Amino acid sequence: MKHWSDSAPLTFLAHGGWILLAAAALAHWGLPAPAHAFLVPFESLVAGAALLLAWRFHSTRAFFALLVILLAQRATFFFTPAHAPASGSGLFAVHAVELLLPLNFVLLALIEESGFAVPSLIPFFALLLAQSIGVAAFSRIATNKLSGLAGVPVSADVAFALVGVVLLLRWILAAKPLEGALFWALAACFLALQSGGLTRASTIYFAAAALILAVALVETGYRLAYHDELTGLPARRAFQDAMRHLEAPYTIAAVDIDHFKKFNDTYGHATGDEVLRLVAARLARVGGGGTAYRCGGEEFNILFPGKLAAEVFDEVERLRARIESASFRLRSADRRKLPREADPDRRGPARGRRQTGRAIRRLAKSPGSDPLSVTVSIGVASARKGHDPDAVLRAADQALYRAKGAGRNRVETASSLDRRARTASIA
Repeated sequence: MKHWSDSAPLTFLAHGGWILLAAAALAHWGLPAPAHAFLVPFESLVAGAALLLAWRFHSTRAFFALLVILLAQRATFFFTPAHAPASGSGLFAVHAVELLLPLNFVLLALIEESGFAVPSLIPFFALLLAQSIGVAAFSRIATNKLSGLAGVPVSADVAFALVGVVLLLRWILAAKPLEGALFWALAACFLALQSGGLTRASTIYFAAAALILAVALVETGYRLAYHDELTGLPARRAFQDAMRHLEAPYTIAAVDIDHFKKFNDTYGHATGDEVLRLVAARLARVGGGGTAYRCGGEEFNILFPGKLAAEVFDEVERLRARIESASFRLRSADRRKLPREADPDRRGPARGRRQTGRAIRRLAKSPGSDPLSVTVSIGVASARKGHDPDAVLRAADQALYRAKGAGRNRVETASSLDRRARTASIA
């Protein structure tokens, strides 16, 4: 699978696995005695902060996952006597929570983010209210001899296992922080429920579940700020941060898609987006130690730390040739005129990596479609000791303009800047 790489297991652990491992260590070896008094307030503080983050980042899925965890925790604590196993109505309530919690998680994993508009919130609030009333009502009539109760723990374990598989597959397909966090939060809740209602371990695991979701929300915010959602490349802010930490020597390649405005005007913005994705996919595979960034519109930059222009020129030229030789095809030149209902590929909500891959394959291989020629112009500039990064970037842009002025679909280097650098170093 495309984005399952050698680093994927570590990435998956980073989405909550390390937090759960730390919680397991605390639950097993215990906390220092003075810390026990702060455990419950800490759990409440983490849950409150996570809910606030979910609201601030407009993540209804994380918000309702946290509500599910809080309801499960309160129900378990309420129906479980201190230092004694649950029985009768309490036992029924605990088993009901064990079944409902994973079912709610799988529902949250399969729905889309809907924002915090009241109409989109009502259905899930109503569902949680109905579940709470149902558990309370049935618990009042439950007895120790309630038929079928013996099989409920096994059913709950199966539910947790099946939902865990679904969440794991969701992460593999989307590789987003929240998908991995839902998996690890579910695992933390399972361990909390297995630990009993009023134990130190259950409190630690429930707090870990909330913390996992909070960290995932922060990471999601970071990704939105530092990664371009359309192409998957690092965005302008990531490029600016990288520029601040550059040390000479290094090379910057400024890349611009030729005649990109014509793609949008002729075929529509949806086709323009596909072209951006296709070009970005090739830029992401640049060799020579380079990293590509989308810095706005059809403009990209590639950083080559520790390399001069002469060392990366051949790689940049190969990159330009790969883009030129790629076979891009369109289904129709009239897609821009179709209504959105008839053309689901028109610009709309951002799609995940799986949908992006399908769109790229469809654009590149659709039979009977019109061929679309896409080329790029590239300007390359190097920095030696004493160069201002902004000056190097301007030199790369100037080389890019020369490439466009010379007919486009070519690579130009900022040789004048290199000559000034050589003169300065000799002096």
